[in-house]
Amino acid sequence: MKKLNIYFTAGIPQLEDTPSILKIIQSSGADMIEVGIPYSDPIADGPIIQRADELALENGMNMVLLFEQLKSIKSMISIPILLMGYFNPILKFGFERFCQQCQQSCISGLIIPDLPPVEFERKYQEILQRYGIQFTFLVTPETTDERIHYLDRLSSGFLYAVSSSSTTGSNQEIDNDIYFKRLKSLKLKNPILIGFSIKNKRDFDQVCQYAEGAIIGSAFVKLLLDEPDWEAKAADFVKSIKA
Repeated sequence: MKKLNIYFTAGIPQLEDTPSILKIIQSSGADMIEVGIPYSDPIADGPIIQRADELALENGMNMVLLFEQLKSIKSMISIPILLMGYFNPILKFGFERFCQQCQQSCISGLIIPDLPPVEFERKYQEILQRYGIQFTFLVTPETTDERIHYLDRLSSGFLYAVSSSSTTGSNQEIDNDIYFKRLKSLKLKNPILIGFSIKNKRDFDQVCQYAEGAIIGSAFVKLLLDEPDWEAKAADFVKSIKA
C-alpha cells in the first residue's frame, strides 16, 4: 500500500485549528502528516503556502504555541507526524530545545530544507539521534547520483524526492519519468516519497509507480484557505486520494 503524506501549515485557517486538522487527516486515511512551521520567507514554496504562512503568522502562530497544540493532541494521533520548517526560526528557538519539544510532542521526524548536509552531519545529527528524531533530506532532478546516495545515507525515515525544479504548488504536469526511474534504480536505503505538484489521485497514482508514496501539500492547503466548509472538504479530499 502506497503511503500518503499530507502537508499543511500550522495556524490556519484559524489559530486553534491545527489539532482538528490533524484529527481529520488521520481519520480520513492518510499514513503520515507533515506540519509546516510558518516562516516569513519560505524560499522553496509557491504562492499558496506563502499565503498560508502569512496568515498563520498574522493569526499569532509561533513555536511555543505549536508545541502546546501538538502536546494537547498527541494521545489521539497514532500516525507519524513530521515538522517541516526553515532553519533560522529553529536555531533562534534553540536546536536542542526544539528537539526536546519534538520528543515531548511525539514528533517522528524533521524536514529542514535549508540545513546544509555538511552542517547537519557535523553539528546536529547526533542531537537528533539522542532524541530519537528522524531527518529527511530533499533531492531534485538536478541532484547527482553520488549526492543522492550521500543524502540517502544521512536521511532516516524516507528520502523526499522533489518532482521538479519548481516551487511547491506548481500547476505544471508531472513528467519526470526518467528521473523517477533513476531514483528507483539507485537501490537506496530509505523509501522514496515524491512531492511538489501532486494535486489529486491521478498524480498520486502516477508517481507511486516509482516510489513508496507521495506528499500532497499545496492542494490541501488551498482547500483550507479557500473553503468555508473546509472540515468536510478536507476529509473528502484525503479519502479521494486513497480510494
